[in-house]
Amino acid sequence: MADTVSHTQYETYEGGSPEAERVVFDELARQLMAVQLKNRGRGAHGVERAFHAKAALGVENARLRFDESLPAGLASGWVQPGAQYPAVVRLSNASGTAQPDIAPDLRGIAVRVEVSAEETHDLLATNFPVSHARDAREFVAFAKAMAGARNPVQKAFGLLVKLPLAVGWSTAARMRRNVQAATRHVVGSLARETYWSRGAIMWGDAGPVRYQLRPAPGGAPAPRPDRHDPDLLRHELAGRLALADVEFELCVQRFVNEKHTPVEDGAAPWREADAPVVPVGRLVIPRQDVTTAEARAAARRVEASAFNPWYTTDEFRPLGNLNRARKAAYRASAGHRLGTRFRTEEPLRNTVLGVPVRAAFRAVNRYVPWHRLPLNLSLLNLVALRQALRRFNLIDTEVPEAPPRAVPVPERVDEGARTARTYDGSSTDLSEPRMGAIGSTFGRNLAPVHRPDLYDVPNPVTVARELLHRTAFRPASSLNILAAAWIQFQVHDWVNHRRYKTGERAVEIPMPPGSAWTNTLGGPPEDVMRFAENIGVRRPGEPPLLFTNTTSPWWDGSEVYGGDEATARSLREPDGPKLRLEDGHLPVGANGIPLTGFNENWWLGLSVMHTLFAREHNALCDALHAEYPKMSQDRVYHTARLIVSALIAKIHTVEWTPAILATEAIDVGLKTNWQGPPDNWLSKLGLWLVEAHALRGIPQTLPDHHKVPYSLTEDFVTVYRMHPLIPDDYELREHRFGQRVETVGFDDIQGVAAEGVARKTGLTDSLYSLGIAHPGAITLHNYPKALTRFERDGEIIDLSVVDLARTRRRGVPRYNDFRAGLHKQRVRRFEDISSDPETVARLREVYRDVDEVDTMVGLFAENPPEGFGFSDTAFRIFILMATRRIQSDRFLTVDFRPELYTPLGMDWIARGGMNSVILRHCPELAAMLPRDASAFAPWRPVLPERGNGAGS
Repeated sequence: MADTVSHTQYETYEGGSPEAERVVFDELARQLMAVQLKNRGRGAHGVERAFHAKAALGVENARLRFDESLPAGLASGWVQPGAQYPAVVRLSNASGTAQPDIAPDLRGIAVRVEVSAEETHDLLATNFPVSHARDAREFVAFAKAMAGARNPVQKAFGLLVKLPLAVGWSTAARMRRNVQAATRHVVGSLARETYWSRGAIMWGDAGPVRYQLRPAPGGAPAPRPDRHDPDLLRHELAGRLALADVEFELCVQRFVNEKHTPVEDGAAPWREADAPVVPVGRLVIPRQDVTTAEARAAARRVEASAFNPWYTTDEFRPLGNLNRARKAAYRASAGHRLGTRFRTEEPLRNTVLGVPVRAAFRAVNRYVPWHRLPLNLSLLNLVALRQALRRFNLIDTEVPEAPPRAVPVPERVDEGARTARTYDGSSTDLSEPRMGAIGSTFGRNLAPVHRPDLYDVPNPVTVARELLHRTAFRPASSLNILAAAWIQFQVHDWVNHRRYKTGERAVEIPMPPGSAWTNTLGGPPEDVMRFAENIGVRRPGEPPLLFTNTTSPWWDGSEVYGGDEATARSLREPDGPKLRLEDGHLPVGANGIPLTGFNENWWLGLSVMHTLFAREHNALCDALHAEYPKMSQDRVYHTARLIVSALIAKIHTVEWTPAILATEAIDVGLKTNWQGPPDNWLSKLGLWLVEAHALRGIPQTLPDHHKVPYSLTEDFVTVYRMHPLIPDDYELREHRFGQRVETVGFDDIQGVAAEGVARKTGLTDSLYSLGIAHPGAITLHNYPKALTRFERDGEIIDLSVVDLARTRRRGVPRYNDFRAGLHKQRVRRFEDISSDPETVARLREVYRDVDEVDTMVGLFAENPPEGFGFSDTAFRIFILMATRRIQSDRFLTVDFRPELYTPLGMDWIARGGMNSVILRHCPELAAMLPRDASAFAPWRPVLPERGNGAGS
């Protein structure tokens, strides 16, 4: 609170609070990235600075020295009498386009003072005393009006038409006057210009100041400009520095009061009569030859730097609206220019047509749901729905920096992180390295609901027993059990909540009257069911609804490779790129569970998936080494990981998902996500009109977080509660003759028992056994019995009760609110949830009204579209987050390219799929795999010889 007070002593925040202002500034930063794209021009490569695009000088050997006679009131922190520091200096034109130096323009200076390895201060100034804009909104409006203007006609149109439309006629007139006064000045030498900070900064205990850099007395006057030389300012500086030092006096004007020295208004001058100019130091650019190879290399390093007035300390932080906006704006602009942040412009036709198209489909869907429309209309309907979900159902839960804080200059991007996935998911977004890293928070698709009074209403034990527990196995006949194993394999890569250790802190659920629960092996019956509570993140004044993800939510194969370097290296062979295997199987740890990236909730299905993809990694290592024998061991490992992770993403997108959502629209839509739309003019026309970016597969586009930093969400976790897929019993068969080996229960193939069965059965027969059998349907009364009394970490839990209780305590809205938040009509009666009379009767017995129905219960009860393995409501979270997992990831978009993956890797992914992975390691299964469906559809069973079906 004290920090907020110190900031607001001189400042007033737009929207009434730093948080509200931050939202505005983030949007303005995105708009500046669009300005950069327009300034790039046709045929240009790369993105320039949004402003000050053309440099005249960049040096690393300047120095700043403070005067011995520095006034006592101005000595603070790094500013001390006689102190001297090295500095980096960049002099430039102010325009966002590289134009001839004789063109009317402002000029600028950027100075980075290097106090120590940990402390630097960036000083930025322009050769006119005040800004043309009072605040950030005006500043960006001007930039947008002038974006891409390269000739007098375009510039006049921007100033006289675009700008007034954006800010109003009187404001535009004032801004034009300032700009014209500033650019009318003819500049012959950047060394003889005075540069003003415009905005104020704190100056330690002295309070706010504006600073300026003015030419030191002496020195040669500016020559008459050579109008025939487009680079006259650079050439003039080179000639001047070849003869003598270039020196500037650093001066400050101190804050007097808001009337005479306003902090918030960047367009208001601080007159010398009110705030005298006080010299405090001298900036010296030493005599040198700036044409040598060494000097040119230094200039390139300066060009690759990003200057920001917020790269300082809190004692010297920038002040005022314009300055506060500069932190987000400059970081976005620098990231865009340096290729670490991206901006995709939406075509105007998409912007204009999107609104009526979405409105039309909202109206249509009141009477006809998307899945009952003709194919092309249903696909367009899904596009419109996804656009609405992106707009309204992405909620960031990370604490925004508001107000902005001073920070050190960010470390340069680790070169290894540019070409390979990090162990913990960091630097997947190079502009925000911690986005999506282990320890980041779960996001939200819907605003959370904190109702502790309803945690146990109705009793979750009663709900589970009456509505979830399996009464008779209901198969999902279009799938095989590999589909159930696959989704658990994926979820372990994406999401995991931290739990307290058993006995530390528990959730207690009261048992219904007349029943008891044994919470530990051999323990006494109790009147409560107890299980470990999730470890949340506590923020002052907020309900306890925030949790961190202990795995990275990127599609990076962390379930195979691990989430930290120590684990990842322990899983590798001692001196090679391959993963450790023992006779083709995962090594077993001291606890009897295999060693792999994520091995909780272990069972035979997970063993199959982990073993299969560990072998796939090793096969890739062999292929990469053979094709590129000079590639290092580490490079082979990381490249194989990239390829395996992308192949997994492709399999999930174009195989698993169309298998569980078996409709033509989903099959076409998901394949469009990966490889672009079918060669159908009507489909392409619809996308061209409404979402042109979808005309290519997502891997051919740029990363896009859709204005919200990437994360997976608590709502996503809820819809992926698919435990009914797990059968309670399994028949293990050998693939050659189809004979039964044994029949086992789930308890016989989970936990420490799983790997013994896996090794005895072998990967080929395990795959075959799971491939010919059906999983359970995701519906009510089909929760596996084995998981309703399940031992985990010394606890005995009913996982169905845990699922219900976790969802309530994490603040996920209940079913009716969940539906409404995802743009579906609310249900008014239990009959609106399900058409099955028995289900309706049971819902009415358990719940007092439809608004009480648990989210998971409603999703399971809902009648899904034809061919769907889960509900249409759950599907809405899916269509939003499924594309987001690809679209946000640079390794699946802008860096999905042969330079990182190798040509071999790109071909491996393009040709690969679940079938190819299975056949590479178990070629004897070729005849059993489906001919015209994915490997997640039921396989052809080998019929045993008569009399041998029992395997006896």
